[in-house]
Amino acid sequence: MNKLKAGPKRVVLLVDNTRGHFHQSQGIARWLERLCGAEIHEIRVPILTGVKRFLVLKMQGRSLDSASPEEAREWLKKAGFSIEDHADILSGGPGTLFMATGNSASSFCLALAKALKGFSAVIMTPDVVGTQPFDFAIVPEHDRPAPSHNILGTLGAPNHIYFPELQETAETFFSQEKPFPDKVVALLLGGSDANYELTPAWVRSVLPSLCKAAEQQGAALLITTSPRTGAEADRAVEAVFAGSPATRYLLLASKSPENPVPAMLGAATHVLVTEDSVSMVSEASTAGFRVGLLRVGRKQTPKTKVRNLFGAGTVRFDALFEEMAARGFVEDLGPAPDFDAFLAPETRRIETPFNEAKRAAEWILSRWKPAEEKN
Repeated sequence: MNKLKAGPKRVVLLVDNTRGHFHQSQGIARWLERLCGAEIHEIRVPILTGVKRFLVLKMQGRSLDSASPEEAREWLKKAGFSIEDHADILSGGPGTLFMATGNSASSFCLALAKALKGFSAVIMTPDVVGTQPFDFAIVPEHDRPAPSHNILGTLGAPNHIYFPELQETAETFFSQEKPFPDKVVALLLGGSDANYELTPAWVRSVLPSLCKAAEQQGAALLITTSPRTGAEADRAVEAVFAGSPATRYLLLASKSPENPVPAMLGAATHVLVTEDSVSMVSEASTAGFRVGLLRVGRKQTPKTKVRNLFGAGTVRFDALFEEMAARGFVEDLGPAPDFDAFLAPETRRIETPFNEAKRAAEWILSRWKPAEEKN
C-alpha cells in the first residue's frame, strides 16, 4: 500500500449552483483524498441576488483580503451564512482546507479560512477578491495569470473524471442499452454563452452528417446536451438523432438533470465536444481521448469584439485549444467536420496522460505545511 503524503485532514468544498464549478473542486478534492487520506465535506453557500449580492458580495467582499477572524465572521453573518449551523463539518480545526470554484463560493471560502484559521484554495480567478489572498490558486493558463508563488496554471479545467472508474460506471449506466458495436461515439453538446452561439440552425446544418457517418460505419451514438443548450436547440438535436438506428442514447438537458458524461466516456471509442465547453473538452481528455473539437457560432457584438481585441473572449480559448492540439489532446475539426474521417480509426483513445486535477492536488501537497507554521 502506498504511503499517504502529509496534507489536510479535512477538505471542505463550498458549493454554488453551477455543476461545472462543483466538478472542478470535487476533482482536486478526490485526488487529495487518494494521496493524503483527507476527508471531503460539502457545504452549499447562500445564493445572493439583487442589491444584497452587490453590497455584500461585490462591495463588502473586497475587504476580506485583509479581514481579521472577527471581521470574516461578521461578513459571513451579513451574507447569511451561519458557522453554528455547520458546526459538525467546521470542527476540523485550523488544518482544514477550504476550497471553492467561481465567484460566489470563493468569497465564502476565503472568509471561512480566515474565521477558522484554516487554509484556502480557489479554482479560477474570482472577480471580487482576486487570487492573492488565497493560500492556493489553481487558474487556467488561458486566463493568463501573473506569476506568483501561490498560483498554479493549468491546461484547461481540472475535473472529477477518474479513469479507473469509468468503465464500471458505463457498464452499470448502459446495462439496458448494451451490447454496443465496436465503435461508440459520445457527442457532448454545450450551448450559447457570452462568446458562443449553439443554435438550432447550427444543429441542423452540422450534425446530420454525423448521424449519416455513424450509420454507414455501424457506430453507436451516445448524445447529451447541457443546460446551456436550451429547449429550442434540444428540439433540433432530437429531430436529427431520435429516429436514427445509430442513436442508442439521447439525453436532453431541458428534460432531465441527469449527468451521463462519465458513463458516456467510459463506453466511448470516439468523443466529440463543442468548443464552447472547456470543461467537457477537459473531461474527455482526462478520460484518455483525442477529442474531436466542433466549432460553433461566435457572437459578434461590441462587447465580444472588445474582449477579443484585448486577447480575451474566444481568442484565449483558441489559444488553449491550439496548445491542447499540439499536445495531442484535441483534433480541431473546423467549421465543416469530416465525420467519416474522424470515425474511420477503431478508436481515438490516446496513451498520453492528462490529469490537471491530480497535478493540482500534488502541487497543494508539495506546498503544504502544518497549521501552526502558517504565517
